[in-house]
Amino acid sequence: MLILSRKNGQKIIINDEIEITILDSKNDNCKIAINAPKDVKIYREEVYQQIQDANKQSDNVSLEALGNLSGLMPSNKAQKKVVIKKKNDNNEL
Repeated sequence: MLILSRKNGQKIIINDEIEITILDSKNDNCKIAINAPKDVKIYREEVYQQIQDANKQSDNVSLEALGNLSGLMPSNKAQKKVVIKKKNDNNEL
């Protein structure tokens, strides 16, 4: 882990594309601005942990539970009846 001391207005550059600026620091709080490409995901730690927990819970969903859930969904399509006819020896239906 790298530990840096920065004053208000000073910046930290990460990998030539992420810029962190110290906007204000008072007592135990520090306000920062992050400038990064749109494809870089930036989360507060507590939000990131919630996302990870939700992903773990979704892995535990059983196929049976999904089947039960699909049974609760309203169907807009009319039920179709499928009829299968066998050919006789003369290849006629």
